[in-house]
Amino acid sequence: MDELYGEQHRLLQQEFDTTKLADRVKEFIVSAEITDEHKPFIESRDMFFLSSIDHRGYPTCSHKGGEPGFIKVVNEKTIAFPSYDGNGMFLSLGNINASNKVGMLFIDFETPHRIRVHGTANIDRQDPLIKEFHGAELVVRIKVTEIFVNCPRYINKYQRVQSSKYTPKADFEKPLTPKWKLIDGLQDVLPEKEKGMAEKLGGTITPEEYGELLGKGKG
Repeated sequence: MDELYGEQHRLLQQEFDTTKLADRVKEFIVSAEITDEHKPFIESRDMFFLSSIDHRGYPTCSHKGGEPGFIKVVNEKTIAFPSYDGNGMFLSLGNINASNKVGMLFIDFETPHRIRVHGTANIDRQDPLIKEFHGAELVVRIKVTEIFVNCPRYINKYQRVQSSKYTPKADFEKPLTPKWKLIDGLQDVLPEKEKGMAEKLGGTITPEEYGELLGKGKG
């Protein structure tokens, strides 16, 4: 495990007299492996935030969601999650193909509680776990470098209401179509398997109509 703190961190720790505190906190909470404390919390989550780095050096932060249990702890060093159908940009997965260092943030907004992970990611198109993730296009595996609990002091409490209607489920024959795929200006660039879909679902919509749907939480 590489040194967690660099010169940029030490300068601030020295300025605010927290160098010894930071070292002790690291000693107490940072682990190189997933423990029995971490595993059930991670596997109970229905969402997390994934950070990756693009080809320009910009960090990309992405929300990943699914049914509770869609994240699997494979062993004490490995976390796996499915990649579902998205907007076709493949920002996170493309970043992983270029620079495999990632961060993961798991939050329970109701308790509250959170765990952070640093690691290296890889994507295997033949990953046998894909059979266990209904609706997955790909599977991402994270090899854990560092994992640690994080102070929940400033986590505002929220209550989970329901799963997204678009979340892949075992009893769905096929995923529901998101409204943005009905926008008229996108019909000629949709993947071949999705062309003609708008006509089957009642016709296209304008970008302005989609914006109104988004504002009402119906996107």
